[in-house]
Amino acid sequence: MTYLKDLATNRAAFHNYFIADRIEAGIVLVGTEVKSLRMGSCSLKDAYARVKDGEVWLYNCHISPYTHGNIYNHEPLRPRKLLLHRNQIVRLRREQETAGQTLIPLRVYLKEGTIKVELGVASGKKQHDKRDAKRLETLKREAAQAVRERTKDRRPR
Repeated sequence: MTYLKDLATNRAAFHNYFIADRIEAGIVLVGTEVKSLRMGSCSLKDAYARVKDGEVWLYNCHISPYTHGNIYNHEPLRPRKLLLHRNQIVRLRREQETAGQTLIPLRVYLKEGTIKVELGVASGKKQHDKRDAKRLETLKREAAQAVRERTKDRRPR
């Protein structure tokens, strides 16, 4: 059984994008970034990934400086290299170029002592798509609530 602990999630990604595929990637970090991530100070709000020169890079992922760091502390918004297999990189580049899709980090998590990033191959939602998703979510919530109330009324007292 693998042990997973979420360090940061990108909840806005599911609101703003259709997520077609997910892929797990390692990330190259310096020591103070690891300590800061373990404290939970990471923001994926405006982050995205891009294939550049046969490598995948993560941009705009804000990892706050470590509070007890000194002159060796890291730059909060520096580009970070993601670790993937060559065939995965080729596939991501092809999807990014031909289909016009974006690579969005969905979450950063701890897996068996290593820090991983879950990337989503995403395409943007239009405003009407967001409204439809919100409406469907409301309908599902109301249906579940009605079922709960109905089963609660049938219980013997």
